[in-house]
Amino acid sequence: MYNERDNIAYAVKEISSLAPEVTNDYEIIFVDDASTDGSADVAEEIAVSDSRVKVFRLPENSKFGGAFAKGFKSAAKEVIVYMDSDMPVKPEDVKASFPLIADADIVTGYSRVRKGDTLKRKIISGIYNLMVQALFGLKIKDINSGYKIVRRRVAENMEFVSRSPFVDVELFLEAKRKGYKVKQFPLVFRTRFGGKSCISSFPIMLATFRDMLKVKILSCRKNS
Repeated sequence: MYNERDNIAYAVKEISSLAPEVTNDYEIIFVDDASTDGSADVAEEIAVSDSRVKVFRLPENSKFGGAFAKGFKSAAKEVIVYMDSDMPVKPEDVKASFPLIADADIVTGYSRVRKGDTLKRKIISGIYNLMVQALFGLKIKDINSGYKIVRRRVAENMEFVSRSPFVDVELFLEAKRKGYKVKQFPLVFRTRFGGKSCISSFPIMLATFRDMLKVKILSCRKNS
């Protein structure tokens, strides 16, 4: 999370209500990417009264990738449900998609309907997904989907290179390399009600394309 103060209490409440319906053994992990609005303080205050809530603070803003990697490395359970901290997925979609992990290593969501996206964001997303498919051969409908269910073994020995949202691609490349099974689940993402997304800002996009080139070069070197 980065500057998600307005969403934290709601997220914990909704997850705490939903989680027991899919498992009796769960934890809630927040990775604070050096927020400046006191997000980590709010999360830690909740953690004092709920031992299932764990908060990890990053000392410097890592532009998403570092927080993503920290979350996966810190998870103790065998199955990780990853979601953006503004809770973009309806509980009924979580409950419907969760059983798919029984016969897969990654379950990733993709939107059946693009709600709330600007034309600019739709164009950027479309071009980005086409580039990933062309450069890396990944046939994922929404590579940076804000909802994934992942078996911990997929990422436990990974050394993530990216510090941008391109870290999602690295996860799927690792799954492809190891022959892991990926399933895709259609859903409708909810529009955020608090905070502000920075994913389509120019610095983030530039960092993402830099990481794309870096990972592609490293991949070519490994295969040569």
